[in-house]
Amino acid sequence: MTPMEFVQHNYMLIGLAAVSGGMLVWTTVADRISGIPNIGPADATRLLNEDAVILDVREDKEWAAGHIPRSKHIPLSQLKARAGELEKYKDHPIVINCQSGSRSAHGCRVLKKLGFQKLHNLAGGMSAWQQANLPVTRK
Repeated sequence: MTPMEFVQHNYMLIGLAAVSGGMLVWTTVADRISGIPNIGPADATRLLNEDAVILDVREDKEWAAGHIPRSKHIPLSQLKARAGELEKYKDHPIVINCQSGSRSAHGCRVLKKLGFQKLHNLAGGMSAWQQANLPVTRK
């Protein structure tokens, strides 16, 4: 099979791979442009041991299934409307988490537009936190 025949027979697969790759590149570029760092569980723990606040933007059922101790909970869908609840933490580092790191990245962008500056996205979210064997509570 020639390369041209391969392309002709697999154009949908090739297109899907190109779109997926483009989305990964765009996510990386958008995160760098935003200036909001992605941090891992170890760096998040270090910040939490200082004066950082952890904000969980998952939905209520996800939160109830287990969350990082001492975290605040505001679902992403309510974040803009309830951002005033975080006003007293505006000068503190805020680590935002979700299940995988995608919704929390969006939450970081929402809060940045509202004037919050010390934002950090927990890369990998609760999945990374749990893989690092860090504490989770249901209280």
